[in-house]
Amino acid sequence: MQLQALSEFPTGALVQLEKMNLEGTMKRRLLDLGFIPGATVKVLQKSPLGDPVAYQVSNTTIALRKEESSKIFAKLIGED
Repeated sequence: MQLQALSEFPTGALVQLEKMNLEGTMKRRLLDLGFIPGATVKVLQKSPLGDPVAYQVSNTTIALRKEESSKIFAKLIGED
């Protein structure tokens, strides 16, 4: 299955994280919140203009801008 940027998945998609092309404090923050390779993430909601998007990982909901989510890569594992 092909990897896609997290920003490309539709609302309701369940994805498995594979890699992050982020550096510094943003990468550390996301790792601390559970955005680690192998983690399951659900795309919860997109804002009216499409940016930011709310994601759920573990029991945490986080809104990411496209600038960040376009550097996180995952594969689709299901949909709601």
